[in-house]
Amino acid sequence: MELIQNLINLVLPPITLVFLCLILPFLFVFNSIHLILRYLLPEKMMKKVVLITGASSGIGEQLAYEYAKKGAYLVLVARREESLKEVAEKAIHLGSPDVLVVPADVSRVDQCKKFIDEAVNHFGRLDHLVCNAGIGCHCAFEDVTDVSKFTPVMDVNFWGSIYPTYFAIPHLRKSRGKILVNASVAGWMVAPKGSIYGASKAALIHFYDNLRIELAPEISIVVLSPGFVESEITQGKQLTKKGEVELDQGIRDILQGMPLESAGACAKAAVAAACRGDRHITEPWFYNVLYLLKILCPELVEWSCRLFYSNMRRTG
Repeated sequence: MELIQNLINLVLPPITLVFLCLILPFLFVFNSIHLILRYLLPEKMMKKVVLITGASSGIGEQLAYEYAKKGAYLVLVARREESLKEVAEKAIHLGSPDVLVVPADVSRVDQCKKFIDEAVNHFGRLDHLVCNAGIGCHCAFEDVTDVSKFTPVMDVNFWGSIYPTYFAIPHLRKSRGKILVNASVAGWMVAPKGSIYGASKAALIHFYDNLRIELAPEISIVVLSPGFVESEITQGKQLTKKGEVELDQGIRDILQGMPLESAGACAKAAVAAACRGDRHITEPWFYNVLYLLKILCPELVEWSCRLFYSNMRRTG
């Protein structure tokens, strides 16, 4: 058995390299043609039904406006009902024929089932499920006084997407619909003082990359990975080490002077990607360079992050 494993270790790398050299030119041509067709023939959203979680502010709010401009029916979900009503009113003004507001907590499985059922009962179908709800978490792991206080991060950021996805799948199969999930660059990039938040987003990315295979071709999945985008999270709304949501001046100080993409620009790119049927989209685009650096130069990335973290500790 050990001899076979050693033989595989010796033979597999060169065979893989030769295979890639042979297949890459054809794959490049195929992907280029496919990309052009997706850009020329995006999905039309007129009178299709889109459910958006975390729609009361930030990227979720702007996603509602982008879908509204395309003439989609909307189901807006968040805990703040008054904010949802304001978003709904503006969405109707922008072109949505009808908007259903459903106040709910995505971390509760019963409420997730309820708002999926309400959406289908009201509109008769579901075409796009947008899993956008999330909360921030900015704290060094060694500073945590009670690690159990951070379970809401996973409850909202991970299970808050998985629960509605589970209940939406039968309806999305009927419409050959899509799932757009808002993850984060932190899901694949190291981030000092963001280990718990990044873990919740990494779990999302891995889950939906696997689910894409299970649900294809009836349902397609688009994973959005925003970097620093204007939102309540980058404005300092964080889950603290005490398990409370409050404004964290520290994160605002860190981000001061950093280029932040507007939530509107991020949402516009995300909806365009969903209509094209992309698999992944990173916003702003330049964050893709960080992914290459992480793969090709992990030591350099870790050294830069350690330096950044040391400065954070001194100034914090």
